[in-house]
Amino acid sequence: MADEITPALLLPLLPKRPADGHKGTFGHVFILAGSRGFTGAAILAAQAASRSGVGLVTVGIPRPLGDVVAASLLECMSLALPATDTESFSRAAIEPAFEFAADKDAVVLGPGVGRAPETADLVSGFVERCSAPMLIDADGLNNLSAKPEVLQEATAEVVVTPHPGEMARLAGLSTVDVQGDRESVAAAFAAKHRCVVVLKGRRTVVAGADGRLHVNPTGNSGMATGGTGDVLSGLIGGLLAQGMSAYDAALVGVYLHGLAGDIAAEAMTERGMIAGDVVQALGRAWRQLERGDAS
Repeated sequence: MADEITPALLLPLLPKRPADGHKGTFGHVFILAGSRGFTGAAILAAQAASRSGVGLVTVGIPRPLGDVVAASLLECMSLALPATDTESFSRAAIEPAFEFAADKDAVVLGPGVGRAPETADLVSGFVERCSAPMLIDADGLNNLSAKPEVLQEATAEVVVTPHPGEMARLAGLSTVDVQGDRESVAAAFAAKHRCVVVLKGRRTVVAGADGRLHVNPTGNSGMATGGTGDVLSGLIGGLLAQGMSAYDAALVGVYLHGLAGDIAAEAMTERGMIAGDVVQALGRAWRQLERGDAS
């Protein structure tokens, strides 16, 4: 039986904010994201990471798309990487991306990267070789769906954040099966593949490889819109970069993400809100969480 995530559970987990801290104190997250037609995924993930409390954010992006992304991210840095003719990551991006990630505190892999074969090589290679804690989402997961056991080769903690369809592909089930027993499916996958699973949807499930299981009470139907998953990815990635464990970062991230969605819905209505509204509401969500009050 899953426990519910509460402010009382989360407050002791939050990273400390020393008064003499600087950018380096609060970590550096590297986000590998985007492809032709999906630059928004990279931008939203980076914007959310910037509101996580992390010190530095760098977005790795296929080179032809670098100017578009950089122009939208005034507070972040960007790294243009080799691209295919279809403007996704090429195999030539693998080594420079590894070199850049070597001293980073966390990696977010997958939002909007597409499913080109060369990009799939980058994804599987990162899982096997990267020593930083990692969050994998979206096409990162889709590129692993044929061989999810690669997750067992990871040398650092991994968080995966599938929606029900992605969870079905990863687990070899139907979406109906996943939705019919969300907690058990997430828990079984987490245990088998030694990762933290964030199964998105109403009452998002967080499952740990060690058997811990929580459900999230925050969020609303207005968050069922393109880009909100990218926001969650960046937020959890930023928390990982601040030294939080994978499970704790997932707990805080999903609760805060849903709380920001509730704040946005109050202002915009569930029909009228978009993913960017969730990013903008993260500051107010932090204030409410730090006060121990979700109202």
